[in-house]
Amino acid sequence: MTRTLLLWCPDWPVLAAEIADGVPATGPVAVLHANRVLACSEQARAEGVRRGLRRREAQGRCPGLTVVDHDPGRDARAFEPVVAAVEEVAVGVEVVRAGACALPARGPSRYLGGEEAAAERIVEHVAQSCAVESQVGVADGVFAAGLAARQGRIVPPGETPEFLAAQPVEALGRPTLADLLRRLGVRTLGDFAALSAGDVLARFGFDGALAHRMAAGRDDRPLAVRRPPVDLTVTTDLDEPIERVDVAAFAARTLAERLHERLAGHGLACTRLGIEAVTAHGQELHRVWRHDGLLDAAAIADRVRWQLDGWLTGARRGGPARPTAGIIRLRLVPDGLLAQAGLQPGLWGETGEERERAHRALSRVQGLLGPEAVVTAVLGGGRSPADQVRLVPWGDERLPARPDATPLPSWPGRLPPPSPAVVLPTALAAQVWDAAGEPVTVSARLAMSAPPARLSIDATVEALVPVGVGRAAEIVGWAGPWPVDERWWAPAEARRRARFQVCLADGSALLLAVERGRWLLEAIYD
Repeated sequence: MTRTLLLWCPDWPVLAAEIADGVPATGPVAVLHANRVLACSEQARAEGVRRGLRRREAQGRCPGLTVVDHDPGRDARAFEPVVAAVEEVAVGVEVVRAGACALPARGPSRYLGGEEAAAERIVEHVAQSCAVESQVGVADGVFAAGLAARQGRIVPPGETPEFLAAQPVEALGRPTLADLLRRLGVRTLGDFAALSAGDVLARFGFDGALAHRMAAGRDDRPLAVRRPPVDLTVTTDLDEPIERVDVAAFAARTLAERLHERLAGHGLACTRLGIEAVTAHGQELHRVWRHDGLLDAAAIADRVRWQLDGWLTGARRGGPARPTAGIIRLRLVPDGLLAQAGLQPGLWGETGEERERAHRALSRVQGLLGPEAVVTAVLGGGRSPADQVRLVPWGDERLPARPDATPLPSWPGRLPPPSPAVVLPTALAAQVWDAAGEPVTVSARLAMSAPPARLSIDATVEALVPVGVGRAAEIVGWAGPWPVDERWWAPAEARRRARFQVCLADGSALLLAVERGRWLLEAIYD
């Protein structure tokens, strides 16, 4: 793990509102996003305002509260002078988000006399240059350094897992996951890290596995990154020097789309973005932005626009001097490349123009054949695979028929992942025998008469699985039952059945169900 030094500015959205809009951060101030408090000043906290409160509740606790809308662009522009000040002391600065930036601790600690001396020097320089209070944390990895910065702590090398073990699960920054872990009795990152990685992946999915790596003291990003080939860098030479932010934003969007298409063509995505600009007088500007996930075209365009805005208007906000001339060249350098595993372009392509053409074509088909002629699938809650899918006419609101608010199965009797690849519109009758050739039955107490050994289907589905009428396939493995007893209070609508997963000798995997003594084929696994 790389020793990382992270500088964190507390309540940065509040400070950015003061820098950009003149809102006094010394008073009770709250920054709201989606009608909830995203950040608040120290005086607002003293009067009971907390993150996550609704606007009305926050104003009820603090009648004199000044409310400011969240503006990511404003936060990023105001943070540029802070990053420039850090870069005057140490090189290799990466912007984690507005209000936090990180850099490798090895360099500054060697030429400034140790990690503690480097942290003090950076904090002092930022305070003198930008009049901004900040805290620095040093630990192994970006995630641990961020938690250490909130405590103003330097974690000794090799002690990061012990430091993380005492932190609450809320430190992961995933409220839904943290609430679920609390209800399961997992209260600290140490408790979470002690769980098996395979069990965490099976129960909580990819995001839970990523959080598990962070809790165990491993960085939140794979270290197997490589430098991009030269041909992945995109550059544009501007006909006239850019001095206005709106013109710069237009150029940034075009260049971001070019970069994203070039990366997608190589099956890659970047996690860091280098933004370079050259002015008409030869002045060179450079900044690196870091992102927690993979940068798509919109995220790249936003960061380029924020950075250009910070360069072109920085002098008015007390930052570094404005460039001596307009920008004549822009260059985007992707870094931290990862294989785009698990990702693929949209069905209609990556650009908005292609999606709009598809929308017009499908809407025309609906006009000729009716709204139900073009439908899309929406996943929702339910116990069976067929219940979890709702077909919605193209253009209608994509709401599930049965909401499922949690990422984990909240329906008793629901099948564990993975989900079947093919769900039959109508279940097919099947026959299941044991090793002696007797039909397998399931009792009311869910006891099987004998382990299943052979299977045949009362239909021909050779395109999906080589089992059909008059032929039987050997069952080499099975799991279940998963019982479901639905609407037992309404006899006319009651439905009781049990599901089994079976694996055939040729490698096929099927989902079978027993209902009223009959075996049915419901779905097929890939």
